[in-house]
Amino acid sequence: MTRTTTARPTDAEMIQTACRRPGPALLAVEGAETTPIDVVHLFESQAFLLVPTHGEAMAAVDDAEGTPAMLEVTDWAPIDLRERVRSVIWLNGTLFPVPRDLERDLAIEIAGEHPDDGLLDIGHGASMLRLQVETAVIASGAGAASVPAAELADATPDPFWECEAGWLAHLDADHADLIGQLARRLPDDLRRGRVRPLGLDRFGIRFRIEGPAGDSDVRLPFPRPVSDVVELSRALRNLAGCPFLNSMPD
Repeated sequence: MTRTTTARPTDAEMIQTACRRPGPALLAVEGAETTPIDVVHLFESQAFLLVPTHGEAMAAVDDAEGTPAMLEVTDWAPIDLRERVRSVIWLNGTLFPVPRDLERDLAIEIAGEHPDDGLLDIGHGASMLRLQVETAVIASGAGAASVPAAELADATPDPFWECEAGWLAHLDADHADLIGQLARRLPDDLRRGRVRPLGLDRFGIRFRIEGPAGDSDVRLPFPRPVSDVVELSRALRNLAGCPFLNSMPD
């Protein structure tokens, strides 16, 4: 069972955030085998992705009218949990090729916001496709939700998406004391399991409790959203009841 609170990112924001992180994705295109995707860049309600230039996905796309397609993105926890999947996202829409003469300029623009070495493969065995998203679905321990394209386009990723992995790994490896203090805020029935940091955003911290009967996800919200790493560090220490703990980085 997952306990939730209203002090959390919207489903659209969670999708935008998850699609910024490196992770596995699968592209299903009508008339082609499922294609593994390494590079995904979600901008508003458009997903740009790299596929093999001479692969089935590229060959199946109708240049003029586009081709129905679905992109599955898995959001993995950055630490070694018993079950590392945090959420699965499905982006449904119409797939179009990006004109060859625009690929490199677009790759440079994408790299400025979302660097990825895979972008260097454009023109060297990789080509870019554009998925015009019509609907998105996100499924996690809190349930499943559908997000329309307009809502997705208006959402922005969490401000801590780039540093979240490092913070969670640091908490898990070096701050058992802080985790223990935070665990005191969990419901009694969850304290018997192993408490692991699962997610971190401007609204709070999420934990995965690995218990003998299964896993549970729970969120501990901050009193108010935070906007930078100094506020984030302070909010974590205050939530743990250790406002003067100086071993967490500011």
